[in-house]
Parts: sequence; structure tokens; C-alpha cells
Amino acid sequence: MNVVLTHSTKYRYSQDVRLGPQIVKLHPAPHCRTSIADYKLEISPNPKNIEWLSDDFSNKTAKVTFDDKTNYLEIHVTIAAKLAPINPFDFFLDPSAVHHPFSYEASLKNELSQYLTVSETGSLFKAFAEKIPKERRRSIEYIVYLNQLVFNRIRYLVRYEPGVQTAEQTLELGYGSCRDSTWLLVQLFRSLGIAARFVSGYLIEVKPEWHNLNSPQSSQEQVAELHAWCEVFIPGAGWIGLDPTSGLLATEGHIPLAVAPSPQDAMPIYGELDVCDVELTHQITTSAISS
Repeated sequence: MNVVLTHSTKYRYSQDVRLGPQIVKLHPAPHCRTSIADYKLEISPNPKNIEWLSDDFSNKTAKVTFDDKTNYLEIHVTIAAKLAPINPFDFFLDPSAVHHPFSYEASLKNELSQYLTVSETGSLFKAFAEKIPKERRRSIEYIVYLNQLVFNRIRYLVRYEPGVQTAEQTLELGYGSCRDSTWLLVQLFRSLGIAARFVSGYLIEVKPEWHNLNSPQSSQEQVAELHAWCEVFIPGAGWIGLDPTSGLLATEGHIPLAVAPSPQDAMPIYGELDVCDVELTHQITTSAISS
């Protein structure tokens, strides 16, 4: 199935402001498995310059600068994608990592160090992690089990407040947004010695049967949305995507835009501006196109 996704983000400012460099991470990441036929980024008012960079985590990033003051900013993205079926289990593990627990080779462990750091220290998180069976188990079965553990423990909801809950808050509340359950899963994997990173991207659910029935009704009515999920690194397979809001592995509908050790470094849009009141709206639509 060929699909065109359009994403419009609009900021309205209470006065004319000077914008500092705006960082836009809305380009499909280099490791995206979904075939991208076309991509367009349009920004208004007309920027002084759009500089494409690769950030510290290899994300394709646009650094946008402006000369004049403005009372608005609009960012429009158009992506044409081919949603061909992807087998999420299409990989082979290194013999050393077929079963968990496994160890990373020393140089690889050093490269992955920022994806192995556990920052959550709360009592609920520690208790949650300590209850997980530690016996030897096939690695693929183990990561699927952990993903479904979070899926069954945390009720998914759409949360419009900015920021990400701590793992402790998410466990205490028993619910959270995609970014909240993803951060919990990232920390859980790391606590068990598995390198994990935070992913922000688009989730396209063109077919009704693809909808996550665990999600709020308002989310089910949408066929595309900004989303978050987790990726873990297993030798031989590389980075494997897991979505704790569905309990499943990432497939062709998951289009990664940015990956990072923390949610803050995977934000789709950020930058400085003069102090003012800001009104933000955004809309994502999709349409099927003929082959």
C-alpha cells in the first residue's frame, strides 16, 4: 500500500518574537525499514537557511534559522511511503546472544554505554524489575515477554501535557502516554543488561484491523499519529523495535524519526525564542495513492 502522510505543526505567538535556531527532527531516520519514496519539508515564514545535519545519534536533523521577527511558525512535512509487509523477526542472532542473560563484547559495550545507563531508582521501579524471572531464556522470547509485561501493566492514554513521566510515576499511576510507557520499557531493559534507546516517529495504521484496541477511542479514530517506542540492541540482529502500547514488535507502520538515549534528545521540534505566550496546533493526515 502506498500512502502519503502530511504533518502540519503551527505555532502562534502573542507578539513578534525573534527565533533562535529551530531543530527539526521530522525526517525518516537512516535505519527506517519502510520504503520512503518522497519527502518534503516546508517552513513559514521563509527561513534564512535550512542546514541538514547528522546529530550525535545519527538522526537526520534540520537546523532552521531566521533573520526577522515573527508572530508565527509553521512546519509542514509530506512523506510518501510504501507500506510493504515487514517481518519483524527477519534477523539472526549472534550465537553469543541467542539466550539471555548475554554479555556484550567489551568494545561494543563501551559504544553502547549511554544506552545501558539506568537513571530510575524509585522503589516501585526496583520492585517491578526484581520480580522478573532471571532464569536463562531465549533472547527473542525474553524481549517480547518484557514488552508485553509493560503493555499489560500500563494502560495507554493520550496525554497532552508536555514532558515524560518518570518510570516511578507511570508505575504508580498505572497509565501513561506512549512516551511514558516507552521510557519505562527502556529503563527496564537497561536494568536487565540490555541496551535500549528511545524512538520518536510516526505510526501509520491505514487498515482498521491494525488499530491498537488497547488505545483510547480517540486514538483509534486516527490513522496516523506521532508516536514513541523502544529499540533494543542484540548482537547479530542490531536494533529491534518494540511498541509497549501494543505489546508487539515494530513493523512497516512504524516510521522512526529520531532515536536517542533519552526522550529529551528525540524531541521532534525544539528551539529558543523570546518570552511570549504560545498556541500550538498540529494535524496529521494520510491518504492512499495508487501504485
